[in-house]
Amino acid sequence: ARQMAKDITYIDYTSETQLPAMMEMIDQMLSEPYSIFTYRYFLHAWPNLCICAMLDGETVGVIICKAEKEATMQGDDVYRGYIAMLAVNKKCRKAGIGSKLVELAVERMRELDCDEVMLETEVTNKSALRLYERLGFTRDERLLKYYLNGVDAFRLKLWFN
Repeated sequence: ARQMAKDITYIDYTSETQLPAMMEMIDQMLSEPYSIFTYRYFLHAWPNLCICAMLDGETVGVIICKAEKEATMQGDDVYRGYIAMLAVNKKCRKAGIGSKLVELAVERMRELDCDEVMLETEVTNKSALRLYERLGFTRDERLLKYYLNGVDAFRLKLWFN
């Protein structure tokens, strides 16, 4: 895995030609199906927050995010980064690709002056929970039956200030 990690390159999303490989991997790895319109919503508005991990010309990891102002319960605004999708090819796990993708995306959100980063993950996805918590995310709330498969989610947050 360490040797493989040295051969991985990280590239920005630049064109729709990258989309089929990204969609195929995400569809295999995540429980929620996404339509092409969902992908385009993120990729067209925030291409700089969509990063692919490449190995020998093949997409082996992808993170898709956004950043936008949202109103809080208190009535003020928060500039929130959001990690919508993260997937790493099964045969490339344990090489630090997921962590690196999250680190790169979070760093870009920090450069955009986001106040926080948020995401949801299945309560049963122990490896994702470990990854995010190792990177400083904390469990903010449990969302009952959040996913279509009936599984609960944890909402995780990382605060910058």
